[in-house]
Amino acid sequence: MLDDVRMTAPFYDASVPVFRRQLGVLAELLRKGKAHARQQGADPDAILKARLAPDMLTLMGQVQRASDHAKGTAARLAGFEPPPYADDERGLSDAQARIAKTLDYIDTLPVAKFEAAPERTITVPFHPKPMTGTHYLYAFGLPSFFFHVATAYAILRHHGVPLGKVDFLGPI
Repeated sequence: MLDDVRMTAPFYDASVPVFRRQLGVLAELLRKGKAHARQQGADPDAILKARLAPDMLTLMGQVQRASDHAKGTAARLAGFEPPPYADDERGLSDAQARIAKTLDYIDTLPVAKFEAAPERTITVPFHPKPMTGTHYLYAFGLPSFFFHVATAYAILRHHGVPLGKVDFLGPI
């Protein structure tokens, strides 16, 4: 929880604990989706193929991209190249394992490595210009991460899972 965070390196505090919290929320949203499907007599894993629009990623794709943004942003801010994940998850248990693997990875990043993050030059293959760590975190990393978590929430909500704002926010 955010209350448990001791001030260490500001960019660590602005990234890893935020990713940890919201990935935990995402895991809980998936658990609620699974429970809802079972209550409806449906295959819980079927929801992973759901999407909001034909040109958008599926729920599984949203989970994968949230994971990628959490590990990628945290790793790059700390000066590391993030490990690639295969995107071969098939069921809800795989999605939960992906979230757990991401949490385990970001926990390995040394807090001290985040001290140079604000001025670190960050390059990503899908963006033509290098960014400072500050620009990367606040203009790309966090917004992209939250986009995918919010879209996962919206897919579940759109498909009847009884969720509210407090489910997205998590425990306060």
